[in-house]
Amino acid sequence: MIDRREIRDSANTFGLRPQVVEKDYVLGWVLAGTYQHTALRDTWIFKGGTCLKKCYFETYRFSEDLDFTVTDTSLINQEFLGAVFGEIGHWVYERTGIEIPQVLQNFDLFENPRGSVSCQGKLSYRGPIAPHSGGLPRIKLDLTLDELLVLPSVERVIFHDYSDAPAEGIMVRCYAYEEAFAEKARALGDRARPRDLYDVINLFRNTDARPNSAVMHDVLRRKCGHRHLAVPTLAELEKHKGDLEGSWQPMLGHQLQALPPVESYWNALPEFFAWLETGVPPSMPTSYRMTAGETVLREPTLRLAVPATARSHLEIIRFSGVNRLCVDLQYQGSVRRIEPYSLRRTQDGNIVLHAIRASDGKHRSYRIDRIEGVQTTGQSYVPRYAVELSPQGRVAIVPSATQSGSVARPRQPRRSTPSRPSRAGWSTGLRYIYECACCGKRFTRKTMTSQLNPHMDKSGFQCPGRAAIYVDTRH
Repeated sequence: MIDRREIRDSANTFGLRPQVVEKDYVLGWVLAGTYQHTALRDTWIFKGGTCLKKCYFETYRFSEDLDFTVTDTSLINQEFLGAVFGEIGHWVYERTGIEIPQVLQNFDLFENPRGSVSCQGKLSYRGPIAPHSGGLPRIKLDLTLDELLVLPSVERVIFHDYSDAPAEGIMVRCYAYEEAFAEKARALGDRARPRDLYDVINLFRNTDARPNSAVMHDVLRRKCGHRHLAVPTLAELEKHKGDLEGSWQPMLGHQLQALPPVESYWNALPEFFAWLETGVPPSMPTSYRMTAGETVLREPTLRLAVPATARSHLEIIRFSGVNRLCVDLQYQGSVRRIEPYSLRRTQDGNIVLHAIRASDGKHRSYRIDRIEGVQTTGQSYVPRYAVELSPQGRVAIVPSATQSGSVARPRQPRRSTPSRPSRAGWSTGLRYIYECACCGKRFTRKTMTSQLNPHMDKSGFQCPGRAAIYVDTRH
């Protein structure tokens, strides 16, 4: 188990309470325990806001719950759940020292509004900073048996940036990105909670990961139909605007470094629905012009060769850009409020931030190694240029589970266990494409193995190597 200092250092980096970061740390290991359990690995499909944070976007709101769609209804009963999570708790403790006392686990089965059985579970835990007396913090499990899975599930290595993370990463089975996005849109129309509005607009703004609108609309239509709901519209959401505004701070404030104004998200809904209904994307501002030798830095994680202080600055800058929030930048002895746009490596090897000064709209660039302090603000901005601070590239990967009407694909091996060459294809020129989960660099293999050795990343810096994500098979 990591120590209290690491939790507090991470909390300072992200601008959050240590208890929020500790829960994120424990969530990662509970996911690891769930996936390694043979009874759950292929039948519990991870979804929801925590799935978006852990599987797709590292710079995202921190979440508190673990939501699963369960495809085997026989696995939901109190006796089974108690036994399984007793085993998972023991597995997690043996590897980390995190305590998940079985006597403090609780599973409540109930009939949901659709007449089907659902389950809510609570897992108490004692982590690096949990009290040794009194009430322990808890993780909530939400298990749904009657959810329609439109697309095949996928396997992904989660974001778990802590020093005791296994070298091969932590794998989970989760919703495909298009399905996760569509379910968030369905939830927005069904219950209109602040986190649903926040999630839908953030996913929509990430243009590099934005799915085909026709696919998105079809998945959304089928998921709504399964629950006898109409596809959500802006007109229907209007009646919930007051409730969204009133609960924005209480429900989201503790999950974010700084809370963007609800108006900046509400005002983006017309563009979202126009894209969903017509397939025509909104007009986007162009990137700020490139100078000779510049390279835009948009790796899935910003694990650059910079000091720890600079990394903290980068995390805050990236969060602010993704959430369209101005930043107060302390630079060369003074504080400037800026709109962050792009992080680039110059021809001479420096990393610079391109920004617009909020006071007069003038372009400025700042060397990361000379930034003295960064603080995100509650002031939102409408981008004048493309915001190039979110990870770039397609986030979905080849499905690894088969469903009705789907085609089976080669499955990514679990952990470090090598696949055995039992098919003739191993000697007929098949090649397997893997992508480093750390730096995004791709490798072509003759065999299906997800392990990568230390290597140079795309920018010429050393990457430690870890589990890779399966991408494609080619002849």
